[in-house]
Amino acid sequence: MYKQRTLLQKVNLFLKGLAMGGANKVPGVSGGMVAFVMGFYEELIYTFQKINLKAFKLLFNGRFKSFVEYTNLSFLAFVMLGSMFSYFSVSLILDYFLKNYELYVWAWFFGMIIGSIYYISKDFGDWKLKNILALIIGASIGIAISFMTPAKENDNLWFVFICGIIGVSGMTLPGLSGSFILILLGNYVLLLVDSVNVFGSVIKSLFSGDFEVLKDQTKVRYLKIIGVFTAGSAFGLVSISHVLGYVLKRWHQIVTAVIIGFITGSLGIVWPWKKTIYKTEGTNFLLDQNGNKVVENYQRYIPDFSSTETWISIGFICSGIALILIIDFYGKRKK
Repeated sequence: MYKQRTLLQKVNLFLKGLAMGGANKVPGVSGGMVAFVMGFYEELIYTFQKINLKAFKLLFNGRFKSFVEYTNLSFLAFVMLGSMFSYFSVSLILDYFLKNYELYVWAWFFGMIIGSIYYISKDFGDWKLKNILALIIGASIGIAISFMTPAKENDNLWFVFICGIIGVSGMTLPGLSGSFILILLGNYVLLLVDSVNVFGSVIKSLFSGDFEVLKDQTKVRYLKIIGVFTAGSAFGLVSISHVLGYVLKRWHQIVTAVIIGFITGSLGIVWPWKKTIYKTEGTNFLLDQNGNKVVENYQRYIPDFSSTETWISIGFICSGIALILIIDFYGKRKK
C-alpha cells in the first residue's frame, strides 16, 4: 500500500483533503463520497486499518521508517492536514455562502451528488438480484435518515464520545453525512460550532500568553467536550475502517451497491428547495453562543418554475453535475 509520491502528488492529496474536510462539515454532504469520487477511498480505508497494535510496536521500538511505510503515513498526513486546514479555510467560505446564497449552494451540491451517482455506477456492471437488493436497502436507509426528526442537545461526555464515533462516519461511509447525523443527534452546534470556536479562542489566548483562560469553567467544559469528541472520532475512524476494509474485501460488489443506494437516498437531505426550521424557546429563536439561530430541521417544497431564482438554481445543479463529469474525463485522460 505504501507509495513513493512526488511533491505534486502530495499537494494533490492535500487539496483532496481540503475538499473532504469541507464536505464533512456541511450537513447533507459526505467527505467519504468526495474520497470515493476522487479515487482515494479504498486507500484511505486500508490506511486507517494500519493504525493497529503492530504499528504502535514499530513506533515504540524506534523503527520509524518501517512505521511510516507500514501505516502509509505520508498519504494519511497530507489528507488529514488538508481536512483539518479546511475547518479554518474552506469551511469558513462554505459557511459564508450557505448564509448568503443557501439555495444555490444546496443546488450545486445536489448536482454534484447526481454526478457522483453516475460516476460510481457507470462501471459497476454487475447488477445481479443481490446487488439490486443491496442498492434498494442503501437507498431506503438514506431516505429514512433524511426524514428523521432531530433530538435535543446532550453534553453528557459518554454521549459526546458516541457522537464522535457516529459523526466521523461521514469520512468513512460515502453518502452518510456525519454533520447531518450530528444534527439528528442534537449536537451539531455544540460539537462543530461552539466547541470548535471556543477551542480556537483558547489556543489564540494561550499563544498570546494569557493562561488565565484555563480557569474559565465554561471554556474548560467546552475543551473537555471537544477532547472527548476527538477521541470518539479517532476511535470511530480506526474501528469503522477495519470493518469496512473487511467487508470491502469479501463483498466488494454488494458494498458498492449499498453505497450507490445510500448516496441516492441522501439526495433527500440536500434537496435545494427547503425552508430551514429553527429551534425556538417560546416566541424567541434559540441562539448559540455566537448569536446564530440553531437549526432544528428542514421543510422541503416544490420549486416555482416561473421564478428566475429557480432557473439559476437549476443552472447550479447542472454545473455540479458538469464538475463531476470533468473530474471523470480528467481521470480517464490521466490513465
